[in-house]
Amino acid sequence: MDDNEALNPSQRNVLEHLGAKLADRPLFSEQLQSELKEELSIRLSRLQEFIPEDETLFVSKFHLNQIMRCERQFVADRESQFEWSVPTARGLISHKAIELSVFWEREVEPLSLVDEALTRCANGDDALASWLHGLQDGDRSQLRSDVNNRVAAFLESWPPLKKEWRPMLEAPIRAEFAKGSIILSGKVDLSLGKPLGTTAGKVIVDFKTGGFYSSHREDLRFYALLESIRLGVPPRMVATYYLDRSEFSSEHVTENVLESALFRVEDGIGKIVNILFKGSEPQSCSSEWCGSCAHEDS
Repeated sequence: MDDNEALNPSQRNVLEHLGAKLADRPLFSEQLQSELKEELSIRLSRLQEFIPEDETLFVSKFHLNQIMRCERQFVADRESQFEWSVPTARGLISHKAIELSVFWEREVEPLSLVDEALTRCANGDDALASWLHGLQDGDRSQLRSDVNNRVAAFLESWPPLKKEWRPMLEAPIRAEFAKGSIILSGKVDLSLGKPLGTTAGKVIVDFKTGGFYSSHREDLRFYALLESIRLGVPPRMVATYYLDRSEFSSEHVTENVLESALFRVEDGIGKIVNILFKGSEPQSCSSEWCGSCAHEDS
């Protein structure tokens, strides 16, 4: 039996959606990497003088989303102490279990992967490990159930990832600017493929559940920008995959997409610097769902 014949329709859809013939893959300029680095360096170096010499500003997709959505919520979240919970832990542990599934040599069973991921996280020496050791039975069961649902959804809807696709999971990516005072960083849920010279070949995928938000696309544009700066060749496609409905929201990467991401990084970091280091008053947003702003006049 042909390998593809053993796949269900959702798995075949993943292959069709992410695949591309070499002739259909975009070719980028050899100068793109240096141009992006230079442009972003010039824009961010203007902010360096406002950052104290003994501080480093770390910026992730999460920080950019916060500051662009609501400045007041950004400040409130920054001042509050992060605490692990079932909702905050299930995404990280789900990604760890999915990562294990790619290299698992025994029969792949979702709950076995979940338990192995939980064990590995609990054996660490960080705050997550401490939180896992203190979990009550009910919360542990809820966490196992939530993570199992996500991992099972991935295994059901994705074909087995072959070694020749060069899968990388939870791969860190970063870029430094303003003499190291500004660091852009993140972790890519999944990347597949590789460039061939300056011909794009890599695909970056973020896994989500729930509804579509415009920030999901911005997250991936941010990763595409960092990948272009790191490697010199952009990914050819970025995609959010919604595990609970087996659907993609994807975008082909162009120089215009990278330019949009660059401007957003500059804008977001400028707002962060204004608030943290220049004493600007954080602005309210107009969302009725914002916990910091919805009832400010009531």
